[in-house]
Amino acid sequence: MSDAELVLRSTRVITPEGTRPASVAVAGGTITAVLPYDAPAGGVPLTDLGDDVLLPGLVDTHVHVNDPGRTEWEGFWTATRAAAAGGITTLVDMPLNSLPPTTTVDHLRTKQEVARRAAHVDVGFWGGALPGNVKDLRPLHEAGVFGFKAFLSPSGVDEFPHLDQEQLARSLAETAGFGGLLIVHAEDPHHLAAAPQQGGPRYAHFLASRPRDAEDTAIAHLIAQAKRLHARVHVLHLSSGDALPLISAARAEGVPVTVETCPHYLTLTAEEVPDGASEFKCCPPIREAANQDLLWRALADGTIDCVVTDHSPSTADLKTDDFATAWGGISGLQLSLPAVWTEARERGHTLEDVVRWMSTRTAELVGLRRKGAIEAGRDADFAVLAPDETFTVDPAALQHRNRVTAYAGRTLSGVVKSTWLRGERIVADGEFTAPKGRLLTRTS
Repeated sequence: MSDAELVLRSTRVITPEGTRPASVAVAGGTITAVLPYDAPAGGVPLTDLGDDVLLPGLVDTHVHVNDPGRTEWEGFWTATRAAAAGGITTLVDMPLNSLPPTTTVDHLRTKQEVARRAAHVDVGFWGGALPGNVKDLRPLHEAGVFGFKAFLSPSGVDEFPHLDQEQLARSLAETAGFGGLLIVHAEDPHHLAAAPQQGGPRYAHFLASRPRDAEDTAIAHLIAQAKRLHARVHVLHLSSGDALPLISAARAEGVPVTVETCPHYLTLTAEEVPDGASEFKCCPPIREAANQDLLWRALADGTIDCVVTDHSPSTADLKTDDFATAWGGISGLQLSLPAVWTEARERGHTLEDVVRWMSTRTAELVGLRRKGAIEAGRDADFAVLAPDETFTVDPAALQHRNRVTAYAGRTLSGVVKSTWLRGERIVADGEFTAPKGRLLTRTS
């Protein structure tokens, strides 16, 4: 304790060994020791959190910040404030919806300069894999991106075209050559084109236009290519429970494939989406309750590795009542922890499970060894949660630039009382400090 600059004490600290009463010593922004609860502070400033839970700051590896170029949709200032308010201390920004997209080193530098002066939490970056930028992948890897995002069907923005199977193979061969990671929006364009496209406000029609077999087929093709080329791949925002046996079988064969899902797939169901309510629109879509049960089982048995937001906002005018033309994306950055915790506890899971899905495994996915756990040598990034307190979601209380949310009016469990970044409290009771986030790279 003699070298500590700060001690945080709680009757419930989530550590890799389990939840226990503890005092966490911090110096120079790093956790120096996890000590018994009643260890003397010895004059070191002590913050006693009582029975509130001290957990590692969440790591969200799937966020669309849209900055620069579409800052009216979000932006680093508002996105990172929303993240901090929700207990997220690290996010990794997706390469598209910003202008320019993160598909060259010059474009990466442009985005980093914008983020540098506005980040309330730590921020890293994914690169993008396009049909014509295979030559840019290694330079982006060497510049520190955490991997490369690719679409197997149209992305929704013209500047980020999708890969066909031959182009996917070329990108995978390139990333395999330097040990990179390709993260993939997996929906098959041929199955999407063959599905009924009726448009209009009925959610049932939209759901039919994005069938499960579009995901299943795309994932099967991705796994086959990864197996053939010995390439690391990650399936983004898994929605179809029917794809889970494919993923399990691939892992049994040694294919290096990981998979994520999202809070909206775990907490919202197709049966409850009102017609015309395009705040619920995302691709792949929110599916039926029976499908949701499959996703929860896969989280429990480890087939699904992690939970991330896929926060993908837009201006309110793009959320029209026509599901065919409305912007597809769920805004959930600030609410992800309470949303997942609310459903998880109902299904018999613990906060330790939630931390594993939303902090430890996401940090592992991108190789951030200083994030994702409360133990000596890690960054002193924390969220303080009152897990039994409830609140009703009021869009006006959100930090997102556009306060359109599918969670409006829902009662959630788990109130984030404060968030800490490298031992500094960056938000407490709705009050924020100046931005203190750092830019992260793959070698951070």
